[in-house]
Amino acid sequence: MLEMKVPSPGESITEVEIATWLVSDGDYVEKDQAIAEVDSDKATLELPAEEAGIISLRAEEGDVVEVGQVVCIIDTAAERPSGSSAPASTPNPAPTSDKPAPVATSQTYATGTASPAAKKMLAETGLELNKGTGKDGRITKADVIEAVASMGSAGSGERGSKSKKMSSLRRKLASRLVTVKNETAMLTTFNEVDMKPIFDLRNKYKDAFVEKHGVKLGFMSFFTLAATRALQMYPATNSMIDGDHMISFDYVDVSIAVSGPKGLMVPVLRNAENMDFAGVEREIGRLAQKVRDGKITIDEMTGGTFTITNGGVFGSMLSTPIINPPQSAILGMHNIIQRPVVVDGEIVIRPMMYVALSYDHRVIDGRESVGTLVAIKEALENPEEILMEGNAKKALDL
Repeated sequence: MLEMKVPSPGESITEVEIATWLVSDGDYVEKDQAIAEVDSDKATLELPAEEAGIISLRAEEGDVVEVGQVVCIIDTAAERPSGSSAPASTPNPAPTSDKPAPVATSQTYATGTASPAAKKMLAETGLELNKGTGKDGRITKADVIEAVASMGSAGSGERGSKSKKMSSLRRKLASRLVTVKNETAMLTTFNEVDMKPIFDLRNKYKDAFVEKHGVKLGFMSFFTLAATRALQMYPATNSMIDGDHMISFDYVDVSIAVSGPKGLMVPVLRNAENMDFAGVEREIGRLAQKVRDGKITIDEMTGGTFTITNGGVFGSMLSTPIINPPQSAILGMHNIIQRPVVVDGEIVIRPMMYVALSYDHRVIDGRESVGTLVAIKEALENPEEILMEGNAKKALDL
């Protein structure tokens, strides 16, 4: 028998929540097969089986368990059920970290199969459910709670409601956001950017850029490099409070907000001041893919000195982004709208974007905050001159 204990997902994390069991009690599991998803206050991680055998669950979905606590037992002496076979061996991909990648298996769940927690609740309530919202139609505890909540006397219309416990990650995020509002002197300054020069550069070089570097020339590289330049001009914006001290950094680690299946994540571009356009686009693409695949690590999301978030991808025209603690400032991008503006005394139509810089006034004064955003605007409206030193082809490595 093998007792599987909750591994430590990172420094300072003492407990996790069992978000979803990916197997049922009594299933035969393969070594390294993902058997559960667990939520910490920083990320959602997969728990792989340490050995092959028949699994016996010792915790339910939604349970908060301590690091080191036994959550399941694997009978390693059990024989593989007849009719099933070990996963076919495939060449190992190049490792991307010091942790082994989970081995994919072909196991699926039949529609209507209930998780252990859901099965218990169904028995207690006498409910019958044919399909759930879990993987492959699996019935989860949340599905049963929703069904129970919708029971009652008939009325003239639908009056159901849904109760779902927030994940550990979401609860921690909520707590952090309230803390930011209560413990910082947060203000926001706004400006607008004429995006035509960037549009022109992208249209001119996008095909050659993709052919040379294998990634698209997006807006994020322009904004990242413009922000990096501005932070070096105004070091207070690249600082944070530590007790009675103000810490300023001589490097720029930019946190990029990325929307994933588990919510908004902020992977970090390390030493962005040393990156070129291709380097920024490649690194953002790599980290964003890890977020979408649920493979982003805690180390890859900690330690940023400044954040960029793009609400424009969801259609936001203007917003006041909330600071990502312990950082002191965040840049908000928004959607690009064709608007009439005055250029050289004439009204012309230009692709315009509102930008916002939220900052902690305890660290950053009005001069630094406004100066930072104006420096970003200047670089975005004169990218070839300011960000590319007058030579776009060289800067793009074409």
